[in-house]
Amino acid sequence: MTRRRPRATSPLPQREGVDAARLALPADGRWPTVGEHLRDRLTPLGHDGVAALLASGRVMDHDGRPVADETPYEAGGVLWVERELRPEPVHPGPFTLLHRDSRLVVVDKPPFLASMPRGRHVTQTALARARHELGLPALSLAHRLDRLTAGVLLLVADPARRGVYQELFARRLVSKTYLAVAPALSSLSTPTTVRLHLRKDRDRLRTRVVDGEPANSETRVLLVGRRGGLGLYRLQPVTGRTHQLRAHLAWLGAPVVGDPLYGEAVPGAPGSPDDSGHPLQLLAARLAFTDPVDGSARSFASRQGLAHWSPAELAQALDEAAEPTT
Repeated sequence: MTRRRPRATSPLPQREGVDAARLALPADGRWPTVGEHLRDRLTPLGHDGVAALLASGRVMDHDGRPVADETPYEAGGVLWVERELRPEPVHPGPFTLLHRDSRLVVVDKPPFLASMPRGRHVTQTALARARHELGLPALSLAHRLDRLTAGVLLLVADPARRGVYQELFARRLVSKTYLAVAPALSSLSTPTTVRLHLRKDRDRLRTRVVDGEPANSETRVLLVGRRGGLGLYRLQPVTGRTHQLRAHLAWLGAPVVGDPLYGEAVPGAPGSPDDSGHPLQLLAARLAFTDPVDGSARSFASRQGLAHWSPAELAQALDEAAEPTT
């Protein structure tokens, strides 16, 4: 099997599991110096902030040389910028290691923990914490989970193998099974396949359903348990659109309990996406695939729970042959 070439590495050291930011310089090259380009690009820093950043030695070129304010702009070049790590609240949830070998690391991500550094969540993310706590700076994500979604997250320990594992997800060769708690709908007691055209606009938090467009998302849905007006659902996504499972269940009339975006008028839904007292009741319960390196069968299951159902009941719900229960 052909290995992909590893990505270029930063000349700046990783800090608390967080890489320096890689900035590609636009090919139009209309800026005479790097300083002028960064002032246009990093506007929140302001003129003095960019000057201080460059003077501190926290910006380097692809050869590891410090970049100064007056360094000539190189169209198509690359800069590495050391991120400013602001204090973040430590995530209170457990961060469980499910598996580790020379190629793969599998963690059980708690809700409210982002998968990777982005925006205001940087050091308190699954990727940064796994790198830092396990002493594996080369770890990378094979896929992602929504910040509010808990469960099995696969990371690649061998940089030379990163591409082959990411390709499994791109080619839909990974069997993904989720469990969710939502209002019980009798119409979903038989296997139902939802196919919709979903669109995520950059200026909106919610993914929306677009009528009249060809389907670009698909999920198999089955109600496998009922309790007090709530249902336990087994979800098997075929595609991986943003918020796909949450949007599909909401469209069916059964938004996931604890969903601040799609769960209007659902008992127990929080008013804020950071309400840790009401976690989203959606769990990435199992990942299974044939290992592309050695052909072995791989299967990893979450150890986390969902409201109103016992661990034994959740384990039964994962069984493909399990019959819906009342």
